[in-house]
Amino acid sequence: MSSLQDQLLKAGLVDKKTAKQADKDKRKAKKVQHKSKDTAIDENKLAAAKTRAEKTERDRALNEEQKAKAERKAINAQIKQLIEVNRQNKGEGGDLIAHNFTDGKQIKKMLVSANIQEDILKGRLAIVKLGDKFELVPAIVADKISQRNSDYVLSQATKVDEVDENDPYADYQIPDDLMW
Repeated sequence: MSSLQDQLLKAGLVDKKTAKQADKDKRKAKKVQHKSKDTAIDENKLAAAKTRAEKTERDRALNEEQKAKAERKAINAQIKQLIEVNRQNKGEGGDLIAHNFTDGKQIKKMLVSANIQEDILKGRLAIVKLGDKFELVPAIVADKISQRNSDYVLSQATKVDEVDENDPYADYQIPDDLMW
């Protein structure tokens, strides 16, 4: 198989004089490179290495972004499952009471029975958002949801200590401004 130089000579694209000059220049460059202690820096290799490094950095950033997106999607699926499995009944019958709560800056209303409203106020139940709907879930489930993403939990009262029925001092409330 003939070299590229031979092929160019046969095609008439290059004459013998320029071919010999190119060979001579090539040998000189090789000799100078071999004799010098410093290796010649190939700009093409540097540019290729730089491009590879930039590409790997972009790929790594893209991978991390996709991984974070998949993680958020998995967390949202877990929250949705927690809400759907643990949703509570809002009450039946005609004696429903309007319970007001906030969703961001808006005040929303949910119709619930008196017992359910008492559970909400005492912190046994919490109001969570599932898409465009609002659901009631037990406080323990609301805590799990808020660990994953607190934006889903809209209203959760702190648990109030219930007064023991046999407490002899139940009628005597301690004033808030009592100083010792």
